[in-house]
Amino acid sequence: MAGLVFYGTLGKFTWRMCALVLAAQSVIVFFGALVAWGIGSAEKAGAATAYLWVGSAVAVLCVVAAGLMRTAYGVTLGWLIQVGTVAAAVIVPLMALVGLIFGGLWVVCLVQGHRIDELQRSHQAAGPATQ
Repeated sequence: MAGLVFYGTLGKFTWRMCALVLAAQSVIVFFGALVAWGIGSAEKAGAATAYLWVGSAVAVLCVVAAGLMRTAYGVTLGWLIQVGTVAAAVIVPLMALVGLIFGGLWVVCLVQGHRIDELQRSHQAAGPATQ
C-alpha cells in the first residue's frame, strides 16, 4: 500500500490530515481517561488516579505527536498512539472501538494523503495550464 509509512517525513497535505486525526483523538482519549477514572473509583480500585494520569498523558502525547507530524519521527509516534489507544481497551473495553475508528482514519489519511500529495506534485511539475 503506497503511502502507508511508519517512519519518515510526510507530504504537506498528509501531515496536516494526520495531525488533525491526532488532535481529535486527544479529546476522545481524555474522555476515555475520565471514564477509566470513574470505573476505577466506583470499583474502589487503587489505580483509579493512575488511570486518569496515564490517560491524560496519552491525550497530551496525541497533541505533541500532532505538532511533530512534520518531523521524521512524528508518524512513528502517531502509530504508537494508535496501538496505545487500542491497548486501553484492557481498562475501558469501548476504547477498542475508539482505537479502531481512529486507527482507520489514521490509515486512510496516510494512504489518501500520499495520493493527494503525489497529485499536487505532478500538477506543479506540469506547470501552469495553457489556455
